[in-house]
Amino acid sequence: MIRSMTGFASATGSLSPHSWSWELRSVNGKGQDLRLRVPDWIGGLEVALRKQLAAATTRGNVTLALRVTREEHVGALQINSTQLDMMLAALAEIEARAMDAGVSLAPSRASDLLGQRGVLEQTGSADDTDALLAALTQEATALITAWNGMRETEGAALEAVLTGQLDEVARLTGEAAVLAAARTEEMAQTLHRNLSRVMENSDGADADRVAQELALLAVKSDITEEIDRLAAHVDAARDLIARGGPVGRKLDFLMQEFNREANTLCSKAQNTDLTRCGLALKALIDQMREQVQNVE
Repeated sequence: MIRSMTGFASATGSLSPHSWSWELRSVNGKGQDLRLRVPDWIGGLEVALRKQLAAATTRGNVTLALRVTREEHVGALQINSTQLDMMLAALAEIEARAMDAGVSLAPSRASDLLGQRGVLEQTGSADDTDALLAALTQEATALITAWNGMRETEGAALEAVLTGQLDEVARLTGEAAVLAAARTEEMAQTLHRNLSRVMENSDGADADRVAQELALLAVKSDITEEIDRLAAHVDAARDLIARGGPVGRKLDFLMQEFNREANTLCSKAQNTDLTRCGLALKALIDQMREQVQNVE
């Protein structure tokens, strides 16, 4: 089965206290171009994802975006003993000096001390990036599988279109062969008329030399090789499509060969019906080439 270079997949997941969302998309390209936008604070993540993507595709412009967010949980509260001891010592010194100065102070309350900066702290757990990395790389596998599934679906549609177009190329090639055979007698009669006209109006002309030149023109206008090559290219393209896998480059090369033979056929046609057939081939081959641009 052939694959399209165009595909899309998205997913979401979570591992407390983190949650994330993925977007994986690709379009056609001549080479393999992988662009990743992932958090750099998760060590080893980009390397692992790039390796997975590189193994899943041979060419195309691929973009992977990952957004990770962290939920802020309220942690447990604990007293900072060192800070509390410092506050108590300072309070005792203040009360002692106030007593020496004859100043009466209101009794201190525990809530007053807890309200001081640094006495009461909120605990929290550090991020476990190893567990997060494992979860993300595992989910990336499923994401890539879904992306490949869409590319295979698109590839099946491309295969159907290309198969139909190859059938039409084969039909037009057969029609060109029939028209070329019918043209043979017409060309022979035309050459004989031209030869007679030349000989009647050319005193001293070498009849054998003139006949050789006209025969050479007939050979140059023969399209048997072009028709044979077109038929061979149809068989080769069908074989590549049936083989499946990353055959886009080879199909693209075949399209160039198709076009070359169709151009030569048109230049040698010298017949209205054959010219029309050749132009129809050129238009169809151009349509095929557009489709092939999306094949991986």
